[in-house]
Amino acid sequence: MRRIAVLFAFLLALGGCDSGGSLFEVKAVAAGVPSLAPFFAEDSGLGRDAQVRSRAVPGNLQQGDTPGLYGGTKQPGICDVERLKRFLTAPRNDRKARAWAAALDLRTDAIPGYLDRLTPVLLRHDTLALNHDYKKGNAVPFRALLQTGIAILVDEQGLPSVKCSCGNPLRPFEGDTSRISVTFAGGNEKWKGYDPAEVVVVRPAPRKLERITLVDVQDSGRGIQRPAGTTGEADADFDATERRAVPRLAGTTFGEASRRLADAGLAVAFRGEEPPPDRARVVASDPGAGAELRFGAHVTLSVAAESGTERPTATPSPSASSTPPAGSRPPTSTGPAPSRQPSSSQAPPSSVPPASSRAPRSSAPPTATSSPPRVTSSPPLTTSSPPTGEPVTSSAPPPVSSTPASSAPASSTPATTMPATTAPVSTAPATAPPTPSTTA
Repeated sequence: MRRIAVLFAFLLALGGCDSGGSLFEVKAVAAGVPSLAPFFAEDSGLGRDAQVRSRAVPGNLQQGDTPGLYGGTKQPGICDVERLKRFLTAPRNDRKARAWAAALDLRTDAIPGYLDRLTPVLLRHDTLALNHDYKKGNAVPFRALLQTGIAILVDEQGLPSVKCSCGNPLRPFEGDTSRISVTFAGGNEKWKGYDPAEVVVVRPAPRKLERITLVDVQDSGRGIQRPAGTTGEADADFDATERRAVPRLAGTTFGEASRRLADAGLAVAFRGEEPPPDRARVVASDPGAGAELRFGAHVTLSVAAESGTERPTATPSPSASSTPPAGSRPPTSTGPAPSRQPSSSQAPPSSVPPASSRAPRSSAPPTATSSPPRVTSSPPLTTSSPPTGEPVTSSAPPPVSSTPASSAPASSTPATTMPATTAPVSTAPATAPPTPSTTA
């Protein structure tokens, strides 16, 4: 029995250690391969995939407004949004429509308006997402790795929302990208160019997109500006070979710097596994301002050191109520050593450009150096006549020592009761005033 008990305890301990490092099971979804349980048949004409070579990208997390994150072609009909809308609003597909809408947290009557806001694109990177099969009247979620070249619809923040060829709804992937286990099965053989270190997770752009900047998957020198919610009929071409100047970013917030880079046709990169919060202050960029780069090139941002509410200095901590979805963790330092200095080397909060996705920094002054110790006036100050002099203001340096008195409320005004000298307050009655009292 003892041996059995020891073996059982060992198995429990082993299971506990292994559970903390469990892998995320991910199903591979290859371009052009029919889904096993689609919402609509692959031959319904809803969309078509393309053969696209995967592109290397610095970092697994990419914002939905990253220039060149997605691709397009001169033949825009990669997704038939109107046909998908007709399928989902047809009475015969009511059950599918309810399951489809539930997967995206929508009401069925909101489906047409939602589809009108989506934009068709082609993946330029192997992309992780939460896919959905349609089984027994329900949307069944599963983690999926979508191959480069798959046609999808993205929402107003650049997030994958629908797999075009079958209409399956998509949601953002949640999990550690370094701990995924991809299963290649059911006709989805491992494709050429697959690299588990280069898979991408898209996080929402910090703003709604008016247009999505694409690269022609057949001609990398051709850029495409596609207005959000259009299917290609209003595309505008631009020269993707033209060099772009890095804007001046030091002193802005991470969110504002990301937007400026996107507007300039450049992408944001950061140090560490998680992006800094949008409110983090940028102290440097690499390359620096004025450097000319190709379209879609990444610029690495360094931000000032922050530690959330446990900030060791007296600088007020930023408001936590405006933390973005991908940045719920406490802010961490991703900048160089000079940025770890106290906040006196940083620009004041009023110089930070406002961002619609977060609240401004608190303007409340620090309380670490406030004056409760000097408010404690002793009874001799009120019962005897201290030496006359100028009252001490709130900006004067604190006295060398003071005698605390519990009778003085914290809200009183110490400026009118404190002597202007730097000598201890408790010695004031012990000098000249007691001597005349004795001779009398």
